[in-house]
Amino acid sequence: MSSIKGAHIEEHLRSSDFITDIVIGMSDGLTVPFALAAGLSGAVQSNSIIITAGIAEIVAGSIAMGLGGYLAGKTEQDHYKSELKREFDEVERIPEKEKEEVKLIFEQYGLNDQTQSIIVEELAKDKVKWVDFMMKYELSLEKPDVNRARNSAATIGISYIVGGLIPLTGYIFTSTPYEGLIISALLTIICLFIFGYFKSKVTGQPLFMGAFKVTIIGIAAASAAFLVAKGFNYLF
Repeated sequence: MSSIKGAHIEEHLRSSDFITDIVIGMSDGLTVPFALAAGLSGAVQSNSIIITAGIAEIVAGSIAMGLGGYLAGKTEQDHYKSELKREFDEVERIPEKEKEEVKLIFEQYGLNDQTQSIIVEELAKDKVKWVDFMMKYELSLEKPDVNRARNSAATIGISYIVGGLIPLTGYIFTSTPYEGLIISALLTIICLFIFGYFKSKVTGQPLFMGAFKVTIIGIAAASAAFLVAKGFNYLF
């Protein structure tokens, strides 16, 4: 039979890296340009200045965030390769010590000494599988996707751009910074709440509490930038 009636189906989040990158890019894209635009709204009288500065920030921010994602991905790959090489070397030089480490792993699961020895000797017959086992269960390292760095950079960068353009929309269709700030704030708050809601949904967190937290952080960042810019405007 292709299916079993009443079979238990487990649902797990498989694309965690992709979702993490979207969260990083989108959250910063919504909050940083919004905070910048809000801050400038308290200091300048021209929407064109705010739009120009906002676009410049989005370009610079998306590149910086994307580069950060790329370097993080490359670092993960380099670390894995380094540890893999070390494990192969240890299996060759000190196999008995490595076998003892395998036994310790199985001991944690309650297997007796005889069972441990049988499993270890069978596992040691294939050095590639042996090393793979040690990477996963001794070092807790999974082999990273070879395209991880590139994909991470693209996902974070694009998400930042998408998130960053939303706050600027309010200034494009209004004539004064004050009007633009009101529209921008409404759009950004709505988007922050929706983003926080779906972020909480895919990560298994309380939906409305997660959405509320993301929204409050964005509002706090924008409010701080607005007040600082307004204060400097009065001083100078």
